[in-house]
Amino acid sequence: MKKIIFKNFLLETTIFFLLSCSSVALIVWVIQAVNYLGFVTEDGHGFKVYFFYTLLSLPKIFNKLLPFMFFFSVFFTLVKYEEQNQILIFWSNGIKKKSFLNVIINYSLFFLMIQLIMNIFIVPFTQDKARSFIRQSNIEFLPALMKPKKFMDTVEKLTIYIDKKNVNGEFENIIIKDEYNKTDSRIIYAKNGFFSIANDENILILNDGKILNINKGKTTVFDFNKTQINLSQYSSKTTKFPKLQEIDFRILTKCLFATEDQRTNVILQDSSSYTFQCSNTTKQLNNVAQEFFSRVFKPFYIPLLAVIACLLLVKSKNSIGYTKYKIKIFTSGIIFLSLSEISIKFFSIDLAQNLMIIVLPLFLFFLLYFFYSKESISKTS
Repeated sequence: MKKIIFKNFLLETTIFFLLSCSSVALIVWVIQAVNYLGFVTEDGHGFKVYFFYTLLSLPKIFNKLLPFMFFFSVFFTLVKYEEQNQILIFWSNGIKKKSFLNVIINYSLFFLMIQLIMNIFIVPFTQDKARSFIRQSNIEFLPALMKPKKFMDTVEKLTIYIDKKNVNGEFENIIIKDEYNKTDSRIIYAKNGFFSIANDENILILNDGKILNINKGKTTVFDFNKTQINLSQYSSKTTKFPKLQEIDFRILTKCLFATEDQRTNVILQDSSSYTFQCSNTTKQLNNVAQEFFSRVFKPFYIPLLAVIACLLLVKSKNSIGYTKYKIKIFTSGIIFLSLSEISIKFFSIDLAQNLMIIVLPLFLFFLLYFFYSKESISKTS
């Protein structure tokens, strides 16, 4: 009988978690998808890049919401059971409050493992995969971004200005600055031009103009009747280098725990042609430490949140001030969630400091567990 009661409770909590977390994640995803439209409207990437980039952001959103939605699901189900007097079924069947808490803690370990897997494997992989679509992207929508009387610098090291755009889509009085490096560049002026597509590549064809080549302060001028610029050789200014959140966990581990001599070598980022330089600078190592411990450490707040939610069982709905007590419990959960986020900023390469931060949720867990056990015994005696 006890197993059936617990099975129904956990099943109801899980269903509520899946429905609520999916709904909130979808709302957040839609909002982010609107923000990501800049990849098309400002950076010139195609809709395929936009679609896959936004789609691959879903695991990250779900992972961010998981601790709060777990706490809220347990909290909501306990309040519902208490309000409908269903919680009395547990006590009338001889289930002790401490045994109930132990079941919820074991239940929370399942979510802890899910978030660890998400943090260490799934989210970094999907984030780097999303970045790879940008790295491989051609600037497909560049012609649509060209506006008369405006400088267009979406393309890296290339600035384009057009004076007019006629009804046929042709440009008049075009000025282009192409920077090779800090000392070498070229300036192109053309009376007219237009975009053409050849072999799925954008080609800018220019007519009747001049090219000014600037090489270390020396300038040479050439006239042309017709020339073309292959825009596939240029890339958008969108960040292509993998961010720290996208780096493979094994690489972070190798960088953080490597010796000083080993850190002088370049550690390859396996999923791309880019490299992750693990330097000996304190700033970068602290950033690596924060990212490393963020993935490993934050999930361990989930059992603590389970204990906080179960503190609802200390009082019944008939107790004086029960409504205020519910608000205090819910607020406490939010505070501890915030604490898990804030504490990440204090991680560094100092192992003693890290140990103190890691011990904090364990200390709070056992403190609240002891408080719950003591209060449960006093209520039943």
